Amino acid sequence: MGRRATINDVAAAAGVSVSTVSKAVHGRYGVSPDTIRRVMDVVERLGYQSSLGASSMRAHRTGVIGVLVPAFEPFSAEILKGVGAAVRGTGFDLMAYAGSQDGTGEGWERRSVSRLSGTLIDGVIMVTPTVVNVAGEVPIVAIDPHTGPADLPTVESDSFHGAQLATRYLIELGHSRIGFIAGRPDLRSSVLRDAGYRSALLEAGIRFEPGLVGVGRYEEDASRQLAHELLSQVERPTAIFAANDLSAIAVLGAAHELGIRVPDELSVIGFDDIPEASRHVPALSTVRQPMQRLGEVATRLLIGLMNGETPEQTHVRLPTRLVPRATTAPPL
Repeated sequence: MGRRATINDVAAAAGVSVSTVSKAVHGRYGVSPDTIRRVMDVVERLGYQSSLGASSMRAHRTGVIGVLVPAFEPFSAEILKGVGAAVRGTGFDLMAYAGSQDGTGEGWERRSVSRLSGTLIDGVIMVTPTVVNVAGEVPIVAIDPHTGPADLPTVESDSFHGAQLATRYLIELGHSRIGFIAGRPDLRSSVLRDAGYRSALLEAGIRFEPGLVGVGRYEEDASRQLAHELLSQVERPTAIFAANDLSAIAVLGAAHELGIRVPDELSVIGFDDIPEASRHVPALSTVRQPMQRLGEVATRLLIGLMNGETPEQTHVRLPTRLVPRATTAPPL
């Protein structure tokens, strides 16, 4: 049996450096198309198979599903748990990849898919992508896309109804002066939560007050500052609905700093039901979106696409539900 070819053998036969061979077989930037073709010809001729990239060129499968996230935060972490549970026993491995440094650059998914598809992964799950019309060499499913359903299969939660549930619950408790800390205005689910809040006020005959609304962008510091401003008003709100749990927890921090008792003097409700919500003292009332379920459904949909199946649904919306806890009560 002959000696197995090494990366040094490929480099010598192709007349390039070892680092160039590594870049070529992994589909990285910085190598010309002619050089890539020359390296891959040598890879095929010598049977070099010491990397996932080279192996995939022979079998045309890597056995890896990529999950692209704009940033690693609680929402993405819960989705990754769901994806991990769904791939268990399927024979696929999972690779998580952060698409950009700050998670807000438009088009990060195009760059990420280009880097990974073809040689490293067999399919892609994109979490909160800025665009959903992404051309790729592998099947793609989007979770909670910025612009809503388009060409790609998508999975999302019912943000509009969830926001209605939160606002209606506060109204049923007796609150009529209800503040709202909105999320990112570029994200479809955030816009729908804003619309659900307004819809619940309208159906209850409560006038919408712009002065009770601010944009926290799902960021803790911005939401805390907004909460300080809302709670320092002469006629401050008796309840605040925050578009995600991290923002709601920031509201609780601001209330504590201002000496406002929760839930006696202020009710607070969030959205997501991340693990920190139930662990917080007092435990945070919230709207649960099935984050792990989003990952599971997206994974099953993606695996079906990779197997050449035609899905029954290409745009899936999962229900949300109210989870009352210790931060909400009738106003004094």
